[in-house]
Amino acid sequence: MQIIEVKDKKLIRAFLDLPRKIYRDDPNWVCPLQNDIESVFDPGRNNFHSYGSCTRWILADDNGQPIGRIAAFINNKKADTFDQPTGGCGFFECINNQDAANMLFDTAKAWLQAGGMKAMLGPINFGENDMWWGLLIEGFSRPYYGMNYNPPYYKQLFENYGFTVSYEQISNRIDLKSDLPERFTKIANWVVKRKGNSFEYLQKKNFEKYARDFLDIYNEGWKDFEHFTPLSYATIRESFEKMKPILDEKLIWFAYVNGDPASFVMILPDTNELIDGLDGRLDLFGKLKFVWKKITVKHKRMRAVIMGTKEQYRNQGLESALFIKLKEYVFSLGHYEELELSWVGDFNKKMISLHESTGATFAKRHATYHYFFG
Repeated sequence: MQIIEVKDKKLIRAFLDLPRKIYRDDPNWVCPLQNDIESVFDPGRNNFHSYGSCTRWILADDNGQPIGRIAAFINNKKADTFDQPTGGCGFFECINNQDAANMLFDTAKAWLQAGGMKAMLGPINFGENDMWWGLLIEGFSRPYYGMNYNPPYYKQLFENYGFTVSYEQISNRIDLKSDLPERFTKIANWVVKRKGNSFEYLQKKNFEKYARDFLDIYNEGWKDFEHFTPLSYATIRESFEKMKPILDEKLIWFAYVNGDPASFVMILPDTNELIDGLDGRLDLFGKLKFVWKKITVKHKRMRAVIMGTKEQYRNQGLESALFIKLKEYVFSLGHYEELELSWVGDFNKKMISLHESTGATFAKRHATYHYFFG
């Protein structure tokens, strides 16, 4: 077997094509858009390159055929927030062979060590944790776009190498064919009407205002979580640009208390419903097919990508009120059947409680693993 660093177009194609081999007999897998994967490694489209670095490799068998891949990342803003300088690995794919997996992990480890790291998280993304983050360990059903999907045997490949679980990521689902619990609805309606509270959905024409409000809430609301690093406006801008083709303004809501940005929820229709059958390619034919599907397909699934509330406004029911505002719009459309709440860390007890209060049921479990080598 041979490890080859990805440095030219031929190897990029091999890196992108490998998952087709791994998942060719898996009916649940939907090939992600190659352009979205490539944007992670493009300094012009991923501002994380301005304060970090990354690279990637292909593993070939003795006949030169690709059988595995991995990427490694160093985020200089986050590396030193851990007890040991910590980088990451991700975009891991591999045949069911421990020796092959070990070569990939060893390669990422050596590169991270050369960069001064003493541990690695994986599988993670060279970006925010709303996309391509964590190893699927329970709930091997059809994935939502941006949520990692993998064969069950990956868990053993990671754990046999020596990775241990850092935290689990829980995704729950709400059946939109049923109403929200009566108690939840009663409290939420009271919060909606409470003096001083107001609610707005994102309006593209005022994008900068809502981007600033999002940053204000997110950076304040998440500051006390371990290893938190503030978001930048550039990151928000990049994220919204990627979302534009599927974004529905009325699925992104903000709560204000006496005019102060207090809470938000961001929900996206499931892109996998539009790209299934495109084989990850948005060439001319792929774009035409995507546009046609966007016009004709009535989404059945959507994903709550992220929620946040400033500390001083927690326990006031604002999140519940946001769900009521969403319900008024979504139920009127009549075609959505499922909302996935993904994901919440097992350390975030308040958000887990919110999920439970909505009547949500378990959907999937991912794990972010930690491996120490320093």
